Amino acid sequence: MALVPGRLSLGETLAIVDIGSNSVRLVVYEMLSRSPAQVFNEKEMAGLGRGVATTGRLADDAMAKALEALVRFRILCEAMHVGTIRVIATAAARDAANGHDFIAQAEKAVGQPIELISGNREAYLSALGVISGFAEPHGVVGDLGGGSLELIAVDGDRAGEGVSLPIGGLALMDRSKGSLKLAEKIVRDELDHLPQLAAMRGKDFFAVGGTWRALATLHQHQSGYPLSVMHGYTVPARDVAEFARLVERADSSMLESIDAVSSARRPLLAYGALTLDLLIKRGRPRAVVISASGVREGLLHDQLPERERKVDPLLRGAQDYNQLRSRDPRHAADLIGWIDRLVTSAGFHEDRANRRLQDAACLLSDIGWRAHPDYRGEQSLNVIAHAAFSGVDHAGRAFLALTVFHRYAGAKSDTLMASGLRRLLTPRLLEKSQILASAFRVAYLLSAGMPEILPRVSLTCVDRRLVLRMPDDLKALASDRVMGRLKQLARLLGREPEVRAG
Repeated sequence: MALVPGRLSLGETLAIVDIGSNSVRLVVYEMLSRSPAQVFNEKEMAGLGRGVATTGRLADDAMAKALEALVRFRILCEAMHVGTIRVIATAAARDAANGHDFIAQAEKAVGQPIELISGNREAYLSALGVISGFAEPHGVVGDLGGGSLELIAVDGDRAGEGVSLPIGGLALMDRSKGSLKLAEKIVRDELDHLPQLAAMRGKDFFAVGGTWRALATLHQHQSGYPLSVMHGYTVPARDVAEFARLVERADSSMLESIDAVSSARRPLLAYGALTLDLLIKRGRPRAVVISASGVREGLLHDQLPERERKVDPLLRGAQDYNQLRSRDPRHAADLIGWIDRLVTSAGFHEDRANRRLQDAACLLSDIGWRAHPDYRGEQSLNVIAHAAFSGVDHAGRAFLALTVFHRYAGAKSDTLMASGLRRLLTPRLLEKSQILASAFRVAYLLSAGMPEILPRVSLTCVDRRLVLRMPDDLKALASDRVMGRLKQLARLLGREPEVRAG
């Protein structure tokens, strides 16, 4: 495929078609990577799983809708010159008596072989999706689809033994004949004596699936949360349980911000809330963490070489942005070393988690340069806050966005969004963000964002001074503006600025 401006060209594009019980979805990825970027994402709410629990068959109208979507997806993949297409089908197709007949028709429609995955494999792929999307996840993954709920423990980069239960949203609605009271009994019986629940205690519950993301969307709107990103949205388990019980009792049309949830998801909200409430009661997790990474991302992660799996997903994503948007991507490597020496000399002994945030901030520090100077900070804030990064929590995302915002806009600039994001930071992270932004403002004025300058110009703390050392042939770079920014940084560090030439 020819190089497309704005796209990396390191491998062929690939697509995953996911034939689920509620939706049929096509996702096209830029390439197989530790931090894959989505080129295209489209779905059809076919509702294949509707009625399967009671009739044992896929409905004709649902199959027709799904097959039409698959033909459309095949045409789109051809237009995008997709290199590899993987097609999977889950609970509805594997549970229905006419599932194999549907698969045969679906293979003709999409023009590809279809992998009908088992419940255990679905659980395993969901776990890999969470492992790919988070830094060292510990707890239990719950993937709620239309036909089934998969539960599986995760511990760092390892997945435990999974289980698949026939209590997806559509299946539960069918089996209970629309009665939430009966649905509660069904879920209680299915959750009895599951070892996966014991693995959840005091750890995180990673919620995967569209219904739970819809619940999280409602929770964000009703709590006035300052960030609309779903992936990594973390809420204490007790708060989630209280909100879930509210959703169970309320008519969905009466819920505030219900328009933020697609109409196809709304009938399943109460069933998803009921299931989540009972999981929290039985498993007693520390918090519920929403994951936008699931089976599809797990399928990609499963194809990666072992060495690529070990790559930090946040840093890989930041490197991609640096490659695509910076004036000269090589400058970021200089900046990482330059900032590290400054921070170390200032006495900040950072752990691995904070060090990776620092490096990611350096990689993202020049992505806004093409915007008008008056709006570079605001644009960068918005891009980074909402970027499709994985391996970073919301506090880390806010840290990166605010650091690059103030690198462009200055320490005293503010916006409504920036003010909201500060609520997510601890005082220590906020201080670190301000120091990095101020240091970036010195670095970019000295180097113009070009490589080979910063390695010859050191900035370190020596006793009670902040010392800028420059060789004689570069001493003209110490302009009045540089000195002004150096003084601002020195104040933040509690030191006196000094320039030494020679």
